[in-house]
Amino acid sequence: MRNLLILLVFFTTSFGFSQELNANVVVNAQLTGNDNIQVFKTLETQLTEFVNKTKWTNRKFKPQERINCNIVINVTGQDGENFQASVQVQSSRPVFGSTYTTPIYNINDDNFNFRYLEFQNLIYNENQYESNLISVLAFHINMVFGLDAESFEKKGGDPYFKQAQRIVNFSQQENFKGWKLEDGLQSRFALIDNVLSPTFNDFRIIMYNYHRRGIDTMSANNKDAKNEIALALSYFKKMNAKRPNSYLARVFFDAKAEEIEQIFSAGPNVDVTNLIELLNRVAPTHASKWRNIKF
Repeated sequence: MRNLLILLVFFTTSFGFSQELNANVVVNAQLTGNDNIQVFKTLETQLTEFVNKTKWTNRKFKPQERINCNIVINVTGQDGENFQASVQVQSSRPVFGSTYTTPIYNINDDNFNFRYLEFQNLIYNENQYESNLISVLAFHINMVFGLDAESFEKKGGDPYFKQAQRIVNFSQQENFKGWKLEDGLQSRFALIDNVLSPTFNDFRIIMYNYHRRGIDTMSANNKDAKNEIALALSYFKKMNAKRPNSYLARVFFDAKAEEIEQIFSAGPNVDVTNLIELLNRVAPTHASKWRNIKF
């Protein structure tokens, strides 16, 4: 009986936590001229463990449900415990009925200065500010979860977006950039404010329709799926009329432009005349890709 209890405790301890992310974390310090300094290697190791082992949500993830993401921190300067850096966060999710993964989030956050003492404990508290290092990563990780959920379920990302907003609110207490209204239209403050604003409800419709009605149905009927994707993208016309050149449109197309180019440059032909006109209007920075789309 005693051995059975020990075994039960072992299994509860070992399998009570389900890893939520498959995250690859890279700390690149080449621009400092001191990329071999041990502190950067320690930071990379600690962050890899922190991101992958932290319990971020209340969900239980099966191994195949873990979200794949890449986090690349480019350190540009260091002065003792103070680091100047930027961070790029990318995530993707599998497409139904295929081995293909579709990009969901691709953002480069230039406002990522932080303090770090080698081997310091990295702890995430969802209701409390710990450090700018923790807050920035936690914010983007919640955006990863939120947008991933939106691609499966209408308004499915709400719990994660609201947590990202809480992180913004309690991270305003220090003078790091990116957390406040005055930090501009492409800050973390602006990003989550836009996502949760009724003004940009079309963005959330796009996220769901593009993935569930479009890309997840490509294995069943490629042509119908392409038409659904084009229809989903048409919501950018309404969104652009309300708020031209929005940050959310940029975030979407930074993740999706290459995929959209590939979808409409191969396979069965669909009418893309209106689509190309729209894409050039709402995402002109990707015009070179739109030129490759076949009529």
